[in-house]
Amino acid sequence: MKILIIDDNQDITTAFSKYFKLCGHEVSTANNGQNGLQMIESDKNDVILLDIAMPDFSGRDIIDHLHKNNKIYLHTIVVLTASSVSDDDKNELKKKGVHSVLRKPIDPDELITYLGNIKP
Repeated sequence: MKILIIDDNQDITTAFSKYFKLCGHEVSTANNGQNGLQMIESDKNDVILLDIAMPDFSGRDIIDHLHKNNKIYLHTIVVLTASSVSDDDKNELKKKGVHSVLRKPIDPDELITYLGNIKP
């Protein structure tokens, strides 16, 4: 699986990247929203793990940009957030084309199993 991780917390991107690579997956990371969006638009990934709450250009900004440009359905986006997300927010994100919303912290084994069960 080819995974793109976009999160402003470098400890998170480093830890998940190392773990996913040990599991045999190809991993790319971005530690800000602008770089993440450029990586989304320049390369095809099987799944994108996206943090919603990032400074300057957030995960929501990325989602809004992809949705507005009719490109969101070309990607499988799983939102990972430590923030509280209401059911209304989850529904809005899914209506825009987000596959799912998961809470951090999350066990890496559970996450890799979850990602493996996603059908493109």
